Amino acid sequence: MKSQLSFHGGVDTVTGSCHLLRAGGLNILIDCGLFQGDPLWEERNYDPFPFNPSEIDYLLLTHGHLDHCGRIPRLVKEGFQGSIICTSATYDIAKIVLMDSGQIHEEDYAHWKKIWLRRGERPREPLYTVMDVLDSLRYFRKFPPYGQPVRLNNTITVTFRDAGHILGASFLVVDIKEGKRIIFSGDLGNRGKPIIRDPELPEGADIIVTESTYGNRRHRDFASSVEELREVITESCRSGGNTLIPSFAIERAQDLLYVFSRLYEEGRMPECRVFLDTPMGIAVTRVMKRHPECFDQETSRLFEESGDPFTFPGLEFTRTPDESKQINFLKSHAIIIAGSGMCTGGRIKHHLKHNIWRPESSIIFVGYQAEGTLGRKIVDGRKKVKIFGETYRVKARVSTIGGFSSHADQAILLDWLGSNTGTERIFIVHGEEGAEALKKEALRRGLSEKVTIPHYGDSYDL
Repeated sequence: MKSQLSFHGGVDTVTGSCHLLRAGGLNILIDCGLFQGDPLWEERNYDPFPFNPSEIDYLLLTHGHLDHCGRIPRLVKEGFQGSIICTSATYDIAKIVLMDSGQIHEEDYAHWKKIWLRRGERPREPLYTVMDVLDSLRYFRKFPPYGQPVRLNNTITVTFRDAGHILGASFLVVDIKEGKRIIFSGDLGNRGKPIIRDPELPEGADIIVTESTYGNRRHRDFASSVEELREVITESCRSGGNTLIPSFAIERAQDLLYVFSRLYEEGRMPECRVFLDTPMGIAVTRVMKRHPECFDQETSRLFEESGDPFTFPGLEFTRTPDESKQINFLKSHAIIIAGSGMCTGGRIKHHLKHNIWRPESSIIFVGYQAEGTLGRKIVDGRKKVKIFGETYRVKARVSTIGGFSSHADQAILLDWLGSNTGTERIFIVHGEEGAEALKKEALRRGLSEKVTIPHYGDSYDL
């Protein structure tokens, strides 16, 4: 029986990752993420799954970002009764992310329900609720450490390898007995960053499915990025303004705390109050301390010496909305790390409302900004943007610092692909402009004779 691979997310866009492998008598889903950013893609979250969830035997989760795990509760609602397998750290992260997502869906429903009823329209039920999330957590059943093969049946084994992207992130090595070895990259990490290890390298794969988020660019090195961050903050303080850093709650927020801790220790930061203004980010910071098995040598050493490399004088955790609102009375010498990372929601929008029109303040983007998001509009140089329905002039200094990205750039992706000799076929997913650029370079270097960029719904015999 031929194996078959089909693509139902994370193609033609960078969100909603979801691939279906039919092999060895099993239906195996790799990730089941939420579509984010573009309203047309977000509408797909409500579409029926293009497969029968009750027929899925396993869901292999590469990591806990919402665009990789965010539709799991809906999958369970629609009949999934198989087993979800991921690393222990990924489970802890996914639990936080999904609970937060469930609460947001409930709050959005409560808000829009009144509007729909006033219009005489039938309210659309939330995608899922907190109770749906709790129900879905029952299906997380195996938590293998990196490098330990898991037998799915007599034909297929899967091994989770360190992807170096976020805490617990993995690329998957799927071995089909007397058949193919298929590697799914998930999201691959940057190199030389703090806290977690660099990505491991693949080997022996016949087929590779790789991400391409930054397949068309190269990051600055991390040390230069840290120096640029310090310079922007120093200038904001000198000008009498604040520094806003829209940040993903997972990994990016912790990277920033780690960096600020080191800069304060070295005496290279102006005196500031630093606010981690994201309840999820605070929760993830606690979770990270429980998973030293994911740390690189430097972070492990710092934990042994200082006990906690994420704390320093001047750091404040703002857990409640009232504490967050108090920050906006500060006009200078405040560094505000808040979600969401693409400015699509969360507390960062309130801080933007109070600072984006101030030329003395700065906005620093340290992560990817998808098409259609408020963050992308600011990065692209829009002179005016809408926040909560009101128009604001963008007067604050805007900086994009790529070295903080938790995604591999083109050089790392090509090195990662090139370490696996004899690849029969490469599928490039999870990219926009980056996918075409990576395909061109992979073919030029002869990394595989067949390099394909699949589209939504495409299916291939392997």
